[in-house]
Amino acid sequence: MKFASIRLIASDVEGMVGFYETVTGQRAEWLAPVFAEIVMPSATLAIGSAETVALFKEGSAEPSANRTAIIEFMVDDVDAEFDRLKGKAELVHEPKMMPWGNRSMQFRDPEGTIVALFMPATDAARKRFGVL
Repeated sequence: MKFASIRLIASDVEGMVGFYETVTGQRAEWLAPVFAEIVMPSATLAIGSAETVALFKEGSAEPSANRTAIIEFMVDDVDAEFDRLKGKAELVHEPKMMPWGNRSMQFRDPEGTIVALFMPATDAARKRFGVL
């Protein structure tokens, strides 16, 4: 089995895609007017409009309803990313050390999902992620 992607359902798919293009610095590939993907080396972030839910099962997912997942991106410099993104999203917390050895910041995407940017900061965390 290979982990392939996380899909977000958005009421404003163009706005969400633009937001994640800004966060990741990567252009999305629009596979349909209602669906785009941002392909990264480790996984894909897929973004579909609310109308795509009916293709699976009506009502099985809804925009702006996620309070259980955190989408995480490992970056080289959390503080630089904080400065770059400050004022472009609702901040959850500024960069700080986490007990598991990462320096992390969190904000919300336009639909309310938490997005974390982190960097392994301790020797143990760098080893865990293969960052030397």
